[in-house]
Amino acid sequence: MANVVIFDQENKQVGERELADDVFNTEVKEYLLHDMVRYQLAARRQGSAATKNRSAVAGGGKKPYRQKGTGNARQGTVSAPHFVGGGAAFGPSPRSYSFKLNRKVKKAALCSALSVRFQAEKLTVVKELAMDAISTKSFDQLMKRFDLKGALVVIDQANPNVELSARNLHNVKVLRADGVNVYDILKYPNLVLTDAAASEIQGALEK
Repeated sequence: MANVVIFDQENKQVGERELADDVFNTEVKEYLLHDMVRYQLAARRQGSAATKNRSAVAGGGKKPYRQKGTGNARQGTVSAPHFVGGGAAFGPSPRSYSFKLNRKVKKAALCSALSVRFQAEKLTVVKELAMDAISTKSFDQLMKRFDLKGALVVIDQANPNVELSARNLHNVKVLRADGVNVYDILKYPNLVLTDAAASEIQGALEK
């Protein structure tokens, strides 16, 4: 089992806890991280790019001039792609970019991402995060006490004071344990977990 130190909000050691090796200290499989990041980013794409093809542009229902005798090439409609104002040929149409990943792949990728932070000693566990009021300055000071210039902070349940205090810090993001994901873990250089959040994540991922 992997051991980590538990700190309080003043960066003082208050205990230790064991983390499951198959969740926080497993073999890092980079190809799974790559697949999962692609999966998340693809699902975020709107897929709303569209152009009008020759059947969607206005007009063009009438043959522009007679077939023979004008000296021009024969034409059937002005909505053809080679006319100015005509429809686009092979243009984009609304689509979904999302694709399927197996549940086991998603789980293994998340374990790999957590292990990346643990093995790099970029994982910090705090007993709890509590704030009496919404204060960006106080939360920034909390990050400085731990010497964290950027971090993903994971809490176990809704905590408006903590979530809103961190909202204006561009290098910090607060997530609840049920929303932790590979992309955000890898995006931020440090990972901060509350003790309860670590237990919740381990319980969900442990084999």
